[in-house]
Amino acid sequence: MFNKKKKEKQKKQQNDQQKKEAKKESKKEPISSNRYEFLQSLKEKLHSPSDLIIRYVSPTTTVIYVDNLVDISLLNEQVLKEVQNAKQGATPQDIHTNLKLPEVDVMDELNKTILEMLIGACIIHIEGFSEVVIAKISSIQSRGLSAPENESQVIGSQVGFNESIATNISLVRRYITNPDLCNEKFTLGHQTNTSLSLLYIHGIATEEQVNTVRQRITDLDIADIIDSAVLEGLIDDNSLSLFPQMLLTERPDRFCDGLLSGKVGILVNGSSMAILGPQSFIEFFQSREDQNLRWSIASFVRLLRFIAIFISIYLTPIYVATLTFHYEVIPQPLLVPLNESRAIVPFPPIIEALLLEIIIELLREAGAKLPTKVGQTIGIVGGIVIGTAAVQAGITSNILIIIVALGALSSFTTPNYMMGNAIRIIRFPIIILAGFWGYFGIMLAVCFIFTHLLRQTTLGAPYLAPFYPPRWKDWPDSIIRLPSTFLSRQGINNRNPQGNNQGENEGNNQKSEKKVTE
Repeated sequence: MFNKKKKEKQKKQQNDQQKKEAKKESKKEPISSNRYEFLQSLKEKLHSPSDLIIRYVSPTTTVIYVDNLVDISLLNEQVLKEVQNAKQGATPQDIHTNLKLPEVDVMDELNKTILEMLIGACIIHIEGFSEVVIAKISSIQSRGLSAPENESQVIGSQVGFNESIATNISLVRRYITNPDLCNEKFTLGHQTNTSLSLLYIHGIATEEQVNTVRQRITDLDIADIIDSAVLEGLIDDNSLSLFPQMLLTERPDRFCDGLLSGKVGILVNGSSMAILGPQSFIEFFQSREDQNLRWSIASFVRLLRFIAIFISIYLTPIYVATLTFHYEVIPQPLLVPLNESRAIVPFPPIIEALLLEIIIELLREAGAKLPTKVGQTIGIVGGIVIGTAAVQAGITSNILIIIVALGALSSFTTPNYMMGNAIRIIRFPIIILAGFWGYFGIMLAVCFIFTHLLRQTTLGAPYLAPFYPPRWKDWPDSIIRLPSTFLSRQGINNRNPQGNNQGENEGNNQKSEKKVTE
């Protein structure tokens, strides 16, 4: 029964693919051999833009390009010089052969020709031929390489991705000089025609996960893709979940480390963030810098992060539940200070806590959106002024100010921005449940979150790996990090039975050699 459904699904996917290919074939438009008709077609397609440059090099040859997208020195010294020196009656193939440029092509389709021109190519059209020469001499300006802003580290590389996909791919290849590194190119968006690259290491990444990502990309039928974060939300397993299932990173070293451990990566042109998956829940709380530290220090830092996350999520709800329903659990010496601090507060604990949490989030959002120096000042001064004024006005208690501030501070220890946002959001419903049902409400929230995480998958792999299902080999690099001799090179959720797991295969080969010698 299962195999029958699987075959039907595969057949449906093949039919959809054939329909898409047939649709693409029907959209193909040939290039006119007549100069006037060809130029008219170009102008109609591009709506006669003011930056479209047309140069009549000879009575039969025309060079067309978009201003500010091509390298003018290459255009003058290579393209125009070669076209002017070409013999009378030269064909597109002759010019293609004689042009001394790294990327030259011959095309016979109008739409593809226009797309190439819009990304920095110049077109050479010769009267009487229904083909054009495409000389790729792009000179689109991009931001230089700089240190990552959101994923800074003390020890390790200080280079981050930029908005150029070509630069980002070269950074990846600088880290991984491996012939098995595969790079598949795609184009997405009817309006933007955004180019993206699917990267993985053949033999390490599992074929099933590579095929899953490839299929999800090809199935997308959208108008535009501006950033990799948009694409990540379209290809993950559950876009309705608060918790991210794929990693967005601006660090080439972290991206390459993921590829080497069997993950699948995506680079999007125009975005400085790369996508990496599958990514388990536990991996969102691990930093690339952990691998550069000694195992004891890395383990301590990771434990500190998990304690901080627990404080960030549950400290304020526990305060609300305790003061609303469970006064009996408060130690006797603390009852008097608590009663004194809340004596003039007119609101119940749930309203008081929600009010302060919202103020903290407003300060955090204002600090993030304002310029760096102004944002830091607003965050510090605003927090002090508002906190002091709220206590003096009797709107809140000073103990809750300390608890909320500690929770906000703890949330900053999350290394991943997307996971940090999820933790910030789930705190609010837990506070509400604690205010209505006390500790029972908190446990209800814990059960709901845990059940949701158990059902969650990332590219078809379990989200709670290596704890569910249990995989003992990955435990030494989960909540703590043991010395390298105990670690497996391939990451969580990336067990390729046919792959070349570097550490494990070497060990198996050594064992087999010992058996042969014996």
